[in-house]
Amino acid sequence: MGRGTVQVLLLLGLLHWGPGGEGRKNWRRRGQQPAATARERSEATGQPVESFPLDFTAVEGNMDSFMAQIKSLAQSLYPCSAQNLHHELRLHLLLNSSVTCNDGSPAGYYLKESKGSRRWLLFLEGGWYCFNRENCDTRYDTMRRLMSSKEWPITKTGTGILSSQPEENPHWWNANMVFIPYCSSDVWSGASSKSEKNEYAFMGALIIQEVVKELVGKGLSNAKVLLLAGSSAGGTGVLLNVDRVAEQLEEMGYQGIQVRGLADSGWFLDNKQYRRTDCIDTITCGPTEAIRRGIRYWNGIVPERCKLQFKEGEEWNCFFGYKIYPTLRCPVFVVQWLFDEAQLTVDNVHLTGQPVQEGQWLYIQNLGRELRNTLKDVTASFAPACLSHEIITRNHWTDIQVKGTSLPRALHCWDRSLHDSNKNGKAPLKGCPIHLIDSCPWPHCNPSCPTIRDQFTGQEMNVIQFLMHMGFDVQKMAQQQGLEPSKLLGMLSSGS
Repeated sequence: MGRGTVQVLLLLGLLHWGPGGEGRKNWRRRGQQPAATARERSEATGQPVESFPLDFTAVEGNMDSFMAQIKSLAQSLYPCSAQNLHHELRLHLLLNSSVTCNDGSPAGYYLKESKGSRRWLLFLEGGWYCFNRENCDTRYDTMRRLMSSKEWPITKTGTGILSSQPEENPHWWNANMVFIPYCSSDVWSGASSKSEKNEYAFMGALIIQEVVKELVGKGLSNAKVLLLAGSSAGGTGVLLNVDRVAEQLEEMGYQGIQVRGLADSGWFLDNKQYRRTDCIDTITCGPTEAIRRGIRYWNGIVPERCKLQFKEGEEWNCFFGYKIYPTLRCPVFVVQWLFDEAQLTVDNVHLTGQPVQEGQWLYIQNLGRELRNTLKDVTASFAPACLSHEIITRNHWTDIQVKGTSLPRALHCWDRSLHDSNKNGKAPLKGCPIHLIDSCPWPHCNPSCPTIRDQFTGQEMNVIQFLMHMGFDVQKMAQQQGLEPSKLLGMLSSGS
């Protein structure tokens, strides 16, 4: 029998023994009595049948090729459902037209249903914010899509963790996908409508509640897991809203839905700027002052448990991850670049392609140390030492690794750990890490970091070229570390 034939038979076997396969009813360890089938247990308990995604951990090294073969087989075996693998997310404007974008146009969401799946992924889009009439007017003139639904396309194609392609999204590709566009400019915290007094509505928190309410009628009521995810301002929005979503579903009578959070690039620090400037717009204004002003302008709301930790008028503290995280009830996975470009921007460290000054270089290194320190008590985290912003909806999100583990793999391990934690006496998963923080001290010292390009020539740079470009002094740094320059360069190349 040829190797190719063996591969096909193995793949067919996996499909046959996967969730829902009839062959599964006879699968048992030697000496065990035949267990009741999922369908028999369902009929006895009155509960719907639960299915779990196949675990392809053993072939993760060749995942792209393996998943491509699985998808090809699935399409040939199940032609009726093959089209769903390429199904786009479709726009639904909210039925409750009183919950709106900044300009009063109806808010909405994009949905791709996955019949049979009991996992739902709700994604909050990011895109900065505005905190007074002047910079909101400018935002409306230059970024209207982030303040109005009037020109939203009818469909969207999901990418990264929203992709329905298993080779791009190994563990969540078959979930029900919901993309919630950001059109409230309030870090998903506002609760004020447009009126004669208010030129703009800020209803981010209410938009999330209304979307959840509508989705209950579209199958969310049967969900096993709801993952509230978001990037940038959407990542901060996850921290502000994940417990509220759980409470909302409980109040509606759906206590069985496990609500979790995935915050990407929304874990900001309220640190001192490298060079202090007046608070004129979103770029020059320090993060603390911007949120102070914004929360008043938006009529922003924060979780009650976090609010109680601070004095009245200091609710702005809850917008910063390391302050709100200890108060959260829902499990949250934090994804954060150690050298986040948005954080550096609000800190007035502008990397324009010119070599950085020594003071800037020290500030950047210290930022990485501070951020790493705030994540030390976060149970589930993924923090690469890279200079970038946002990751989970990028096509290359599977490529980034920390200590040899990819982000999709870490999320899968977290998924399994949460599932197994409900089983008494279950030992922690071995070889399945969920606390992954780079220890190397410089931007892009991790060799799997996204590609950096020279701003002037457009050419790709490796880590040594990038650090040299930023003014990194190899001789001086090697001397400080007690190393030969060649040894230091070798360590940088390998990401040590």
